[in-house]
Amino acid sequence: MEDLTLLSGRQWIANQEDSSILEDCSKVPVIENHVCNRCGSKVECKLPSGKLYCRTCIGLRRANEGDLLIRCHRKVAFPELSDGGMTWRGQLTPLQQQISDKLVINFKQKQNSLVHAVTGAGKTEMLFQLIAECMKKGKRACIATPRIDVVNELFPRFEVAFAEIGIGKYHGREHQEPNLDQLTICTTHQLLKFYEAFDLLVIDEVDSFPYVGNEQLHFAAKNAVKKDGVRVYLTATPTDDLLAEVKQGKIQILKLNRRFHGGLLPVPREKLFIKPFLNRQGQIHVNLLSEIIKVVKSKHPLLIFIPRIEQIQVYLAALRKKLANDNVKIAGVHAQDPQRIEKVAAFRQRKYDILLTTTILERGVTFKNVWVIIVAADDPIYTAASLVQIAGRVGRAKDDKTGLVLYCYHRYTKNIRISIKQIKEMNK
Repeated sequence: MEDLTLLSGRQWIANQEDSSILEDCSKVPVIENHVCNRCGSKVECKLPSGKLYCRTCIGLRRANEGDLLIRCHRKVAFPELSDGGMTWRGQLTPLQQQISDKLVINFKQKQNSLVHAVTGAGKTEMLFQLIAECMKKGKRACIATPRIDVVNELFPRFEVAFAEIGIGKYHGREHQEPNLDQLTICTTHQLLKFYEAFDLLVIDEVDSFPYVGNEQLHFAAKNAVKKDGVRVYLTATPTDDLLAEVKQGKIQILKLNRRFHGGLLPVPREKLFIKPFLNRQGQIHVNLLSEIIKVVKSKHPLLIFIPRIEQIQVYLAALRKKLANDNVKIAGVHAQDPQRIEKVAAFRQRKYDILLTTTILERGVTFKNVWVIIVAADDPIYTAASLVQIAGRVGRAKDDKTGLVLYCYHRYTKNIRISIKQIKEMNK
C-alpha cells in the first residue's frame, strides 16, 4: 500500500481506471448534479464526448464528469513543542499585544476572528503567538493570501520566526511537491487542493482580488478547514459580507487603528489634470513629470501605479527619455512579467529609483522609505479599498513615518473621496 501520509488533508482527481482502494481516503464524484465538488461551481460545459467538465478550476487539472475526487483523511500527529517552535524574540506594542492575546483566546474557544487593522499595523507579528499556540498543541495551520507577492513576502519572515517547524510555500509560479507541513503559506487558489486539513486558517488581505467576491475561493477556504477548525481574517478594509457575519455574531471583530510605530496613515495629496497624462506623441504631462522629479531629488524610492498592463511600457519609454541625462534607474512590473519577483527584489535593494507597477503591488509588500504616485486614480480599477492599500505603502518605517501619496486624476470620483475619508477616520 502506498504511503499517503504526505497527502494528509489533501484532495486530488483520479479517473476510474487509476482509482484503487486507498486506505484512509474517501471518494466522491468530482462532478455531481452539475456541481463541481472541488470548487463549488455550477458545471455546464461539455467535452466533445458529451461529458461535463468544470472550466472554473481547470488550471488545477480538468475535472471531468465520471472522475473521482480522492480525499485523504489520514491522521498525523505533530510534535507538541513547548514554545510552538517560535524563535522570534521581538516585542509587540501594547495595542498589538491586546490583539495577539485575543486571537489566542479566540483560538482556544473555537471563535472565528476578523482583525480590522490599519495598513502598517504589524498584522504579521500579531499572528506569531497565535501560530505558536496552534503548533504547541500539535495542530496544523495555514496562512493563505490572494497574491503571490504576499506569499513571497510572508514565507521568509515565518521561516525566521518559526525556525523549528516545517513550513511549506505553495503558489502557481513555483512547483513544490506536496509535503506534510505543519504550517502552510500559500495563495488562496491553492486551498482548492485541501480538504478539512487545517485546525487554523488565516486569510490575509481578504478584500483583495482575486479572493474578494470569488465564490469558488470562498468555497475552497471553507472546505480546507476542519469542522471544528478556526478561521482568522485580516484586512484594513473589511468587506460587507464579513461585517454582516460580525453583526450575526459568527465572527468577532478586533480593531487596531494605529500603525506599529504609532504613526498615522499618510493622507493623500490630490492633483487635478485637465490634459492627458501622456499625449499622442508619447510625451508625459509636464506637471506629472515635475512631481516625479521632486521625488527623485528627495532620494526616496518611488512607486508609480499605472492602471493597465499595456500602459507600463509606454510610460516607461516616456520617463526614460525625459530622465536619460539624470542617471535615474527605472523599471516596470506587472502580473504577467516573468521577472516580476526579481524586479521587486531589486527595487527593495534600491537598484531602481522608480518602479512602475499595476495594482499587483497595492498591498502586502513593504518598501522602506517609499513614496507613491497614482496615475489616473479615477480609473475604475482603483476601488476605495485599493486606494487605501496603496496609500498604506508609505510611511511604514519607524524612522520615516510620513511621506508622499499623490492622487493624479481627471475626475474626482466617489472612490477617491471615500478612500481619503476612510484614511482620515482611521487616523482619529
